[in-house]
Amino acid sequence: MTARTTTAERVFARLREEILTGRMAPGSQHSIYRLADELEVSRTPVREAVLRLADAGLVTVERNRGLRVRGVTVQDVLEVFDLRLLLEVPAAAFAARHADADQCAALERHLAAMAQAARDGDEQAFDGHDRALHAALHAVSGNSRLGEEVLALRASIQARGAVTLHRSRGAQEILEEHTPIVEAVVAGDVRSAAVLMRDHLVHTAELLARQLDPEVDVAAWRTRTASFVVSSMLLSDDISRSSDPGRQERT
Repeated sequence: MTARTTTAERVFARLREEILTGRMAPGSQHSIYRLADELEVSRTPVREAVLRLADAGLVTVERNRGLRVRGVTVQDVLEVFDLRLLLEVPAAAFAARHADADQCAALERHLAAMAQAARDGDEQAFDGHDRALHAALHAVSGNSRLGEEVLALRASIQARGAVTLHRSRGAQEILEEHTPIVEAVVAGDVRSAAVLMRDHLVHTAELLARQLDPEVDVAAWRTRTASFVVSSMLLSDDISRSSDPGRQERT
């Protein structure tokens, strides 16, 4: 049992990486038998891995035909960003209120690494440091599941070809959206950190939606999203105060 589970985990990690990097292209179909042969394992761990990929929304399982890597719809994108807004806006506000000196320094290092990758034209490194910056921000919460959930949400659409880098905007533009977020967190500006993160996520969602459908009207989504973000009191007067007497001193 242990050996099979270990093999299934290895197969899952390998297939997930193949999907995330685009080597298994959105819409492509793959046989369980062929995958087992290519990976030099039995069909059982491949089936287990495929079921996990299906649960993660990365593939669909087709009866007697194996698996198909999922494409992405406008609705997929907007639903993912609904959730990211509810998770990452308060995370940014919390980080601005509570991040200590070491955590702020980590954010600044990741931002600097993004800037260097942008200058070098290294898309893979840029994306990796982008993820790392968001992860460092989420880590301030002390809740490991937060970062895991956001990573899974990002992967669920990126794996299906929905990315903005070099399609809707360049690395420099993405960097310019992250820079003021980090600056607000480091400065302890709770309201600005929340608003800037909200604006960054909404802008990204709209770009992705228009990539999929140039005629899509996102106005209704923007209005609804603004309503539930505000109604959750993430940007209320109480939480958006720029200072907090209980906030940790950064040394």
